[in-house]
Amino acid sequence: MDIGHCSFDCRECPNCKVSVFSDLTNNEFETLNYEKTIVQLQKGQVLFLQDTKPHGLYCVKKGKIKVYRRGSEGKEQIVRLATDADVVGYRALISDENYQCGAAALEETTLCYVPKKLVQSMIDENVSISKKIMKLLTDDLKNAEIKISDLAQKPVRERVAETLLTLKKKYGVESDGVTLNVILSREELANLVGTATESLIRILSEFKKEGLLELEQKKIKIVDEEHLYATAHLYD
Repeated sequence: MDIGHCSFDCRECPNCKVSVFSDLTNNEFETLNYEKTIVQLQKGQVLFLQDTKPHGLYCVKKGKIKVYRRGSEGKEQIVRLATDADVVGYRALISDENYQCGAAALEETTLCYVPKKLVQSMIDENVSISKKIMKLLTDDLKNAEIKISDLAQKPVRERVAETLLTLKKKYGVESDGVTLNVILSREELANLVGTATESLIRILSEFKKEGLLELEQKKIKIVDEEHLYATAHLYD
């Protein structure tokens, strides 16, 4: 992990308009610019570890982050994915608890680190930030409830289809219009779905035979999105 001073003005960042910091005053932006630092991660590098103490908030400037939790036996479960303009580490910061999850880079990623004291000050003084943080927390709760329900009620095949469509919505596609613009190992994808790697590989193979996907090493191409939606039962 490389950490250094960030001379870039947040107001000039293309992510600013959709970030939690979009409604800061000029004085608040000046303070943010002065106190934030830049963090550079290579693919696979850890941003923070589960059960460690948070010292600030991270805003993704460019790249992709997985947020994951390890069980007592060490098995990883991916609980959330983050990309440009998303913030990570805010729940532990707000609750003043240790991180319940870890975070690591899925590719070369640049983040802005904002110290805990400044984040807390902004939340206390800027209603807009408070509301946006609350919205993030409620969205997390809603998504967690949906995932728990899906794990309990949806067959693995449907969950795999839905996860692939979610990845497309989150990260988009490459220039060919069909290749998902994110590369996950089969194990990571299985962890995101909530199934065994062997089951994930078998279902991807089935989807390929049915003409829904094309597979090229770790890259996945969605070639029949309509039938993938039907498989996920997202029309119901």
